[in-house]
Amino acid sequence: MNEKEKNTKAKQNSAAAPKRTYRKRTSAKEKTVTEKKVKAEPTAAAKPKAGRKPKEVKKTPVKIIPLGGLNEIGKNMTVFECSNDIFILDCGLAFPDADMPGVDIVIPDFTYVERNKEKIRGIVITHGHEDHIGGLAYLLKKINVPVYATRLTIGLIEGKLKEQGLYGKVNLNIVEPKKTVKMGCMAVEFIKVNHSIPDSVGMAIHTPAGVIVHTGDFKVDYSPIDGKIIDLARFGELGSRGVLALMADSTNAERPGYTHSERTVGESFDKLFQKGEGKRIIIATFSSNIHRVQQIVNCAERYGRKVAVFGRSMVNVINTAIELGYLDVPDGIFIDIEMMNRYESEKIVLITTGSQGEPMSALTRMAMNDHKKVNITPMDFIIISATPIPGNEKFVTRVVNELMKSGAEVVYEAMYEVHVSGHACQEELKLMQALTKPKFFIPVHGEYKHLKKHADLAKQMGLPNENVIIAEIGNVIETDGNTMKIVSQVPAGRVLVDGLGVGDVGSIVLRDRKHLAQDGLIIIVIGIERSTNEIVAGPDIISRGFVYVRESEELMEEAKGLLTDTLANCSASELREWNSLKGKLRDALSDYIYQKTKRSPMILPIIMET
Repeated sequence: MNEKEKNTKAKQNSAAAPKRTYRKRTSAKEKTVTEKKVKAEPTAAAKPKAGRKPKEVKKTPVKIIPLGGLNEIGKNMTVFECSNDIFILDCGLAFPDADMPGVDIVIPDFTYVERNKEKIRGIVITHGHEDHIGGLAYLLKKINVPVYATRLTIGLIEGKLKEQGLYGKVNLNIVEPKKTVKMGCMAVEFIKVNHSIPDSVGMAIHTPAGVIVHTGDFKVDYSPIDGKIIDLARFGELGSRGVLALMADSTNAERPGYTHSERTVGESFDKLFQKGEGKRIIIATFSSNIHRVQQIVNCAERYGRKVAVFGRSMVNVINTAIELGYLDVPDGIFIDIEMMNRYESEKIVLITTGSQGEPMSALTRMAMNDHKKVNITPMDFIIISATPIPGNEKFVTRVVNELMKSGAEVVYEAMYEVHVSGHACQEELKLMQALTKPKFFIPVHGEYKHLKKHADLAKQMGLPNENVIIAEIGNVIETDGNTMKIVSQVPAGRVLVDGLGVGDVGSIVLRDRKHLAQDGLIIIVIGIERSTNEIVAGPDIISRGFVYVRESEELMEEAKGLLTDTLANCSASELREWNSLKGKLRDALSDYIYQKTKRSPMILPIIMET
């Protein structure tokens, strides 16, 4: 084998043998760098397991402070606070209870907002009912800040401001649904809802901690009178993006099913107008229920009747609604009260206030034959198109009885569908929960039983017990996006308005009024000569609301004798100290009166200096 053949064979053997690879030696420094890379990029096995909670990121805290509307009906007012910014949602009134004699209205306690007035960026209003705007003028007298609401609501607020001398002094802003108002570090989005008054909205409050949805007063009506359906799509969109908390209307949380459409009342009116043929028709309803008024007007036109309006609040609301285009009224259908006598009774429809049996309302005065323009006769067909507010049942029943005694035929809700609620029932409340899918839930607008029932519904929908908060007015509810809890308390309560006095009627005045109402008053009058310290007149006794004096002469004479003996046993020093003398006379007479009558009238001694 020559040299050439040897080289060729060696090459073939080399190609057939497997190639040997050599691993490069890694220095200690390079090894360390490589290990760091491996740790920084873990394998799938090293990554966090599915289901493990991600690390919570705390956000700027937001405070929700209800100052009214919880554990009560009416007086709705809520404060939202974040960093150095505050805005107020609604500012309503409540009507006085039976234990508030002489009180006209009740409004929230504004102490907290007055203390923080430099932080307030504005007031947003959900709709134009009294329990949401009735306290606004009283607040604006103390804190003049911008107000944001829908068109009709602003129109009704203007009427309130005129009454209080504030018209033209407050910055009123009309906001359409789907628009957003900036409130410092927060923003408020207006969302269309259905209620018993047009232009009602809910609110989506965009905060650094998350979105808080406040429904306002709402119901789901798929065939509303004005054709504007609740914007369920927007609530659902917010829910898909993530809602931190839902604050929802609880008024009808005890009622199962769905709330009927307002159109069902119109159908009932049509049948009743036929039934009332040949008679004058009188319909009592809430002054703010413009949709109801629209249906009455439609029926009146259909049956060839003219419409007259009674009650100051009813006249104001209807005029505002016509002016702003919320009532479609044919020409000539409304007539002035003074022109009623020119038409036959069967051609007239009266729309009036007084559906709650209020003592001074137009319907109550008609029932008591105390109305200047209207006398009830058997030729009247009366429809009470409202449900009594809890506590008003007795007043409504009394009015119905008196109207029937006058021979009139009276129709009320228990007999026909002449009223539907403006508030959502249980299935609608569940729908709102399902759409918004909130992390936390705060039931609002209702007594405790309503809030509790609504909270139970939320738990049935899957919300954990710890994520449902039943709050009280004055509670400070704080959230950082991860947790929500009650952290403190601010001043809250009720302020009583009596005439022009705001807050000057307190618990002591109320106690005295109730005392006078229950037991009456006895006044003791004596005259003392200051220089000689002698009793020169009396004691005389004047009784008011205690007993009829002419029929209780013996009791009064014995009481006089007791007071005369008490004065005779007083020392000269006691006669000089008038305060202690009054106390002695009061105690002596009080014990005697209770012993004889088992009553405790208020006793007021008066000492006159001669």
